[in-house]
Amino acid sequence: MRTSEEFADPVRGLKALASPIRLQVLAWLKDPVAHFPAQVDGDLVEDGVCADYLRDKLDLAASTTSRHLSLLTDAGFVVATRKKGWTFYRRNESLIQAFVRDLRGVL
Repeated sequence: MRTSEEFADPVRGLKALASPIRLQVLAWLKDPVAHFPAQVDGDLVEDGVCADYLRDKLDLAASTTSRHLSLLTDAGFVVATRKKGWTFYRRNESLIQAFVRDLRGVL
């Protein structure tokens, strides 16, 4: 996992953000309580949102949803956590802030 101190890769980050679907996922994850029902095995804020909830809300195939989440995770914008056989996703706020700061510096 990247830290906020590490320079965010602008090309990887921009590619991850180049999809309206991935931007929507990031928007939902910014306030998961407002966009998703309570979960049994994980707290929406602390643990993140279960991949199944994201898939259902996106109304996409599991493989397509997984690809979108993988791109966001690889870019560092979201953190994936395994818990009780499920994968939960939450925003990596420190890296998002570092990415925005670094991108401003480049532009």
